[in-house]
Amino acid sequence: MTTNDWVRQSLRCPVTGTELVDGTSPDGTPELRNTSAESPLAYPVRDGVPVLLADEARTLQA
Repeated sequence: MTTNDWVRQSLRCPVTGTELVDGTSPDGTPELRNTSAESPLAYPVRDGVPVLLADEARTLQA
């Protein structure tokens, strides 16, 4: 995913408020992962657009 640095730095997890980092889901699609140790979540990126909805988040194993 390519976005402007200032846009990328302003994205935060809507549940925890933590920073989001690039990741890859088990099926190989891009996702954004929060940096929370207490509530690790991943959000899908569809057609280059992050879907930052709590209902769309996938819980990550700690």
